[in-house]
Amino acid sequence: MRLRVLIVDDEPLACERLESMLEAEGEVQIVGTCINGRDALAALHKEVPDLIFLDVEMPEMDGFAFVQAVSPSPLPLVVITTAYEKYAVRAFEAQVVDFLLKPFDGERLRETLRHARERLHSIRALPVDERLTGLRRRLAKPTAISERISIKENGRIIFLKLQEIDWIGATDNYVELHSGQSSHLLLSTLTAFETRLPPAQFVRVSRSAIVNLSRIKELQLGRHGDGTIILQDGTEVSLSRSYRRKLDHLLGKETAEEPC
Repeated sequence: MRLRVLIVDDEPLACERLESMLEAEGEVQIVGTCINGRDALAALHKEVPDLIFLDVEMPEMDGFAFVQAVSPSPLPLVVITTAYEKYAVRAFEAQVVDFLLKPFDGERLRETLRHARERLHSIRALPVDERLTGLRRRLAKPTAISERISIKENGRIIFLKLQEIDWIGATDNYVELHSGQSSHLLLSTLTAFETRLPPAQFVRVSRSAIVNLSRIKELQLGRHGDGTIILQDGTEVSLSRSYRRKLDHLLGKETAEEPC
């Protein structure tokens, strides 16, 4: 199956490398390259590719904004290409064909092309608007976490209820769920995990921490709008100034800054 491919990436060297790799594979026709989502939208009015290799972080319109903006027209399959693992969860929730972490090699690209051909074969009978609506829905509404989380650890599965979580921290590509004296690691970025938590129960308090509002015992305010959150078990979690307003709102009051 010959694939018509559109490349969307604002890095010229990345575009050139991908073009060269695709040309070496054969049975691939590159119908265009674009440097941002807006150019890609314009390109779709002229070409109907089977597959789009789509970067995420681009000027004017990023990759996910581009998918949201696609008008009701034949929706190509999408492969996310990025140097950042943090987008993996959102990409797969959108049911993209694949997620390529830069730099990737020829073998990994061939695997992606194989997946794309298989997907095309299986979905071409579906109405276009059904594919477009499903993709938009998954981008706009991340899958919610149920009332409990299952965590695989050392050959066993631990079931942790949301209300049992005291706070959540970021550890490399994992989130660390703290519950009493126990902690558990789960593969996810903190940002991706946050979007799936009940917003009335959990609040982001810094770039690296989320707390369960019901576990807050005390709030110690700093001189510059920051502070320290004391949980019921005595754990101290830093509060960043940029996240304080949201915490104030959820607590139902404004906490005045202390004078310098």
